[in-house]
Amino acid sequence: MQPAEKLSITLPSEMADFVRRKVESGLYGSNSEIIREALRGMMERDRRLAKIDTAIARGLADAEAARVQELDEVRAELRERFGDSV
Repeated sequence: MQPAEKLSITLPSEMADFVRRKVESGLYGSNSEIIREALRGMMERDRRLAKIDTAIARGLADAEAARVQELDEVRAELRERFGDSV
């Protein structure tokens, strides 16, 4: 586990109330727990978006380099792989 660092944050009333309600519900043991979970979710989303950006860049590079397939070829491959429902 990484060493912890204490931060002080200011939240709008609506967000602070949301955090308090989550803690009061028993789902979280502290304000810090809910903030950490929210940040983990943001970090995961950023990782996924980075992967999507990489895949898009790769696809654009393939298209620019004419490394593409005709749609009919792709459909035929998909039908062969997954059946006629494609």
